[in-house]
Amino acid sequence: MAFRLGFLVLTLTLAASAEAQQKIAFGELDQDTTLPVQVSADQFAVNNADGTAVFSGNVIVVQGEMKLAAGEVKVTYGTEQNEIDSLIASGGVTVTNLGDAAEAQEAVYTIDSGVIVLSGDVLLTQGPSAMAGQKLTINLRDGTGLMEGRVTTTFQPGGD
Repeated sequence: MAFRLGFLVLTLTLAASAEAQQKIAFGELDQDTTLPVQVSADQFAVNNADGTAVFSGNVIVVQGEMKLAAGEVKVTYGTEQNEIDSLIASGGVTVTNLGDAAEAQEAVYTIDSGVIVLSGDVLLTQGPSAMAGQKLTINLRDGTGLMEGRVTTTFQPGGD
């Protein structure tokens, strides 16, 4: 029995390190991506020529239970000027949803799809467990995520 358990642990460890991607859950509930998006920042600039707006300095974006913090967030608009297409965050990004948190160098949140793609030294923490990689794609609508790029995991097994 001990041999089988040891073999299983070794097999799972090798499989986890060989995989280039790992599916994960993000947040405990589905996020309503139709909720209003609130943004606060130290500065705001609009460029009507290219249809963008830039929030800079201590930027906080909130939509329902999801919160995104960054140094700068560029807003790209859809065909209608009041229709937000995406938010492009840079300058140290943190995304939280309920008890989960993800940090990265950059993130792109596509509003219509409810997908956030974090890239560059991504660190995901879920309670005492942590996972690192180069790219994390989070689907806020169904609360799932996919970590890619030399994924490493440290997890805390459940109690008794």
